[in-house]
Amino acid sequence: MDKRQILPGTLTFLKALKYAYPADELMPLSCKGRVRGQEPNRGDIDESLGKFSLTLIDTLDTLVVLNKLDEFEEAVRKVVRDIRLDNDVVVSVFETNIRVLGGLLGAHVMADLFRQQGERMQWYRDELLHMAKDLGHRLLPAFNTTILNPLSRIGTETDTCTACAGTMILEFAALSRLSGDSVFEKHARKALDVLWNRRQKESDLVGTVINIHNGEWIRRGKNSGVGAGIDSYYEYLMKAYILLGDHVFLERFNIHYNAIMKYISQPPLLLNVHMHNPTVSVRSWMDSLLAFFPGLQVLRGDLKPAIETHEMLYQVTKQHKFLPEVLLYINILFHWGQHLLRPEFAESTYYLYKATGDHYYLRVGQSIVEKLNVYARVPCGFAAVQDVRTGTHEDRMDSFFLAEMFKYLYLLFSEKSQLPINIDDYVFTTEAHLLPVSLSTKQPPWLNNLGFSIELVKKQTGNTLFSLYHHVIIQCLFNSSLCSSKGTFPCPLLLLLSFCKRQHKVTCNLPIVHSS
Repeated sequence: MDKRQILPGTLTFLKALKYAYPADELMPLSCKGRVRGQEPNRGDIDESLGKFSLTLIDTLDTLVVLNKLDEFEEAVRKVVRDIRLDNDVVVSVFETNIRVLGGLLGAHVMADLFRQQGERMQWYRDELLHMAKDLGHRLLPAFNTTILNPLSRIGTETDTCTACAGTMILEFAALSRLSGDSVFEKHARKALDVLWNRRQKESDLVGTVINIHNGEWIRRGKNSGVGAGIDSYYEYLMKAYILLGDHVFLERFNIHYNAIMKYISQPPLLLNVHMHNPTVSVRSWMDSLLAFFPGLQVLRGDLKPAIETHEMLYQVTKQHKFLPEVLLYINILFHWGQHLLRPEFAESTYYLYKATGDHYYLRVGQSIVEKLNVYARVPCGFAAVQDVRTGTHEDRMDSFFLAEMFKYLYLLFSEKSQLPINIDDYVFTTEAHLLPVSLSTKQPPWLNNLGFSIELVKKQTGNTLFSLYHHVIIQCLFNSSLCSSKGTFPCPLLLLLSFCKRQHKVTCNLPIVHSS
């Protein structure tokens, strides 16, 4: 499929941005923006809307991928000039993190890149990064809980979902490493530590909802799967390893993944089981969010089950045009026919094509584009489908449609040489924002005060030993029980020396490189 065949949708994309701004979200049937408080309340759904032009921020780095660089620069100017983050509204911590904080960070990375290249953004002075840091500090009170796991909404909850607590590390770690303020990555790491320590030790599975005061999985939250409530926790363990280079995340992911493949995966199906008794299936249905999982399996290199699950989902779309929100396991029947233009199936299609090079996945992508243009496209944008059986529309277009769906489909049909950036230099967040893998080599800010150069240590010790060295330092800093003088240099050095002698029987000549 030629990229030009997507162009009409791209023009609609730009039109949708125009109609949505300055509101948070587009109402594509009404051709106007959705402003919270001015439209009928939709309950939890509206907690994504914080009166901060959500769709614009969420879409900034998509403009770069689409090679709409003039539009990107103009959009950044709008964000810097017009958007405030001090609105007095209760918002979802999870959605604000992945959409707004992630959007600001991804756009800052792009703006900084173009500025360094010398052709664009010469006026830019890290304004988006300053906004991201401001937002990060506004989200930090969510971590003021007994077990250090963040609230779903600041000051209003006693429980939080696993994905809500476990989907902070990419954005918060990137914010720390780009801004030099360690507080964000420290909090996100601690939240992941809590989830890991609270896993069911025999099954190595986690539940969907945890009490933020006592750390217990609540009754309705003991279901374990890879869909809604858990999904991006697993995704972020793998991607945190890729982005940050800390092997502890990969080790945890692999343990969880083995448990998933043992208890939850029955290709092509992905079940929901009881975390304490994982041989018992607790649901007769699966939700559409699990369509991301084949893409995650591709990242791990496990192609066979990824292909099988993806193919099952594709057959559903061939029969019903789109994935419904919920499907019954038996005969893949409908349970809930709504389709919100979710991008997860397109995301997995993109990963499978990039991994296999099989043009079959281009044909899958072509079918997605055609169905969007025929059944979801309306004059002012793209409209969610109220029921895939009838094709009736909702006056709703979530920001993730422009942030993710367009990005993955455009990349699916693009050659690397056609893109303004090297896409391999970036990790996709769960909202498909682009964070540079170079952050893995960037000295974490909390090491700056310890009096040594991480690059010199790496040069003198080699990559393998450096990785171990780095991990021990981080564990020492974040776990006071490991050392009596938390945060001082001798602690990780002595720990590493001891570990090397006991485990590898080698001499560790680690340098103490003072900054002076």
